[in-house]
Amino acid sequence: MTAIGLDDTDSRTLGMCTTYLATLVAEAIEAAGGTVERLLLVRLNPAVEHKTRGNAALAIHTDLPAGVAFDVARDELDRWAIADDDRTSPGLVVAPGSPDTVSTAVEAFARDAVRDFHDVSDAVELASESGFLTEGWYGGRGRIGALAAIGAWAAFDEWTYEHISYREFHRCGTPRDVDVDSVFEAADDGYPVAWDTVDHDEGEAVCVPNAPGPILYGIRGDDPDVVREVADAIESEPVDRSATFLTNQGSDAHLRDGTLATLRDGRAYRVTGTVASPPETRPGGHVFFDLEADDATAQMAAFEPTKRFRDRVRSLRVGDHLTVCGEVSDGTLKLEKFAVRDLVQTEPTTPTCPDCGRTMKSAGRNQGYRCRDCGTDAPGKVEQSVDRTLERGWYEVPPCARRHIAKPLVRGGFDAPTHPER
Repeated sequence: MTAIGLDDTDSRTLGMCTTYLATLVAEAIEAAGGTVERLLLVRLNPAVEHKTRGNAALAIHTDLPAGVAFDVARDELDRWAIADDDRTSPGLVVAPGSPDTVSTAVEAFARDAVRDFHDVSDAVELASESGFLTEGWYGGRGRIGALAAIGAWAAFDEWTYEHISYREFHRCGTPRDVDVDSVFEAADDGYPVAWDTVDHDEGEAVCVPNAPGPILYGIRGDDPDVVREVADAIESEPVDRSATFLTNQGSDAHLRDGTLATLRDGRAYRVTGTVASPPETRPGGHVFFDLEADDATAQMAAFEPTKRFRDRVRSLRVGDHLTVCGEVSDGTLKLEKFAVRDLVQTEPTTPTCPDCGRTMKSAGRNQGYRCRDCGTDAPGKVEQSVDRTLERGWYEVPPCARRHIAKPLVRGGFDAPTHPER
């Protein structure tokens, strides 16, 4: 068995995609007499600066000898690597032996690539020490992701599927011709096994990208047959080729447990605390509030692209107890989801007169309240029940705003009731 890892062949502007190249490499392997056991699509740390939106690395597991697999993959990268985008820096790593038996160092490298950062030099050194074959183009930064993709099979236990349909390559950069009604119908038939295909409230076909690359649509879910069935039911321009990937999408593999006092930029966390300031909507429609725990405070944010999720955030009150998930940037945690652990059910309010029912007035500083008509008084404010639109449980951003690697609530496995977005 041999594992081929590749990364950073994407171009934001010129229409290439690493998943597409991995599909071409898989076809070339079969043309060379080999078989492909599986294709892995591994989402790495979404906070990395040098990335496309999804930050994907790819691995191909094949029965070709390592040297032959390296030559086949290198030929495809030579043919398709883009030199005209200075942000594209492809890398190739080929590892002989079963991907189940990579070293603990390679396994740890993969895990850290999803939650932290690596240098190219570290990747090259570890690959060399491991006896792997490597090559880089235009700096070869992609060797980081390629090595991480090699180690991912051993590093992670939770896998989902994505079936990607590709358009004819000469159409890249032109508007996609996809019948949106058929997408919504297929999405409803496949839900909840296939998820994040559409966003009903926004009327958006989430599975159809806007970038100029070769992907026509990608269907994500927990069963390979279901994601293929959903894809097959969509009416569109001709599908040139397709592939089904095992992926860590929808797994929350990027999250680490942390505390408010130890948050660091460029990492994603799951932390617990108490709302310390009323949610505030600022210019642009972004919503901010502070969370506190153990004498530490950090700012939380729900940005405008999270759409109706911001209404959930606006419904929070000081004193609510939460678990929040998201990436930290410039000291602010960008919310992906949160769980209400405990809700404030009362609030202090000015007392009413027991005789006439009118609201009392202040009797003066530190003198309580008095009814000016009846003369009755009260020592201070009283606790009054408040209606809450939130319930205990998990709330998430809608499908149109979800990161590839973030786990949708519909997949289950959460420690409290969930309120999934569709």
